[in-house]
Amino acid sequence: MLSPAMGSETSPKERVLVVEDEPDISSSLEYAFRASGYEVQVADRGELALAALETFHPDLVLLDLMLPDMSGMEICRRVRKSPSSDQPAVIILSARAQEVDRVVGFEIGADDYVVKPFSVRELMLRVEARLRTRRAVIDALIAEAAASAADGVEALGLRNLRVDESAHRVFVDDKEIHVSALEMRLLLYLLRSPGRMRTRRELLTEVWGYHPEVASRTVDTHIKRLRDKLDTAADLLQTVRGVGFRLAEPNGPQDPSDDQGSTSLAASGNQRQKNHRDAKAR
Repeated sequence: MLSPAMGSETSPKERVLVVEDEPDISSSLEYAFRASGYEVQVADRGELALAALETFHPDLVLLDLMLPDMSGMEICRRVRKSPSSDQPAVIILSARAQEVDRVVGFEIGADDYVVKPFSVRELMLRVEARLRTRRAVIDALIAEAAASAADGVEALGLRNLRVDESAHRVFVDDKEIHVSALEMRLLLYLLRSPGRMRTRRELLTEVWGYHPEVASRTVDTHIKRLRDKLDTAADLLQTVRGVGFRLAEPNGPQDPSDDQGSTSLAASGNQRQKNHRDAKAR
């Protein structure tokens, strides 16, 4: 079942898509968000959720993992693979409380992970925080693009990587790759000072608009996803192990630690999953 959107007719409201197949939970969330002034739509199956992403264009998705027709993980992957620069924030709602489940959720692109049962009030606060971050990133990109256009700034580039800030387009080997608004802001922040190391805390502050509940793993996850998209330019995005990240200096040598850094997050997640399976087998 796909519920109709509920919201004010007089002013635009931020849109929340609730993907949940338990009627008691979905109805409670729909009521709470509508009462708080959000426009809300509910989907109780994955197929309907994917359709709503195309027609409802939510600002945030509350995503249950155990749906009758597909995994919520697959929905999250599709959201993050979308070429749209205006991707919604994603908060996973799940009864799976183990660390490995949280790690996998963040690795596939979730912005937050809330374990059931949960406090609706706490969830509302988390939603507000994610939407504030999303608004800040989009507003900053618009302002920066306008300033660049006014100053006549041409596209930024490094080796085979080129970024047209005003058009929100990224090219590797003259082939366009699609990045989200947050990935664009992260890339631009590093590209403006190639060779300079940026700590996780600095990135959280300058790119995310720092919120105390944002974990440093969020930075690693976005760096890994951006590095995957950069393809042949991936080695430009270097990891300074245990400290932070940087873009390579122009004409500088490849950092040998980069390859190790690019795989460390995925490797640790795979090892945790293996340990989890081995424990269950015993």
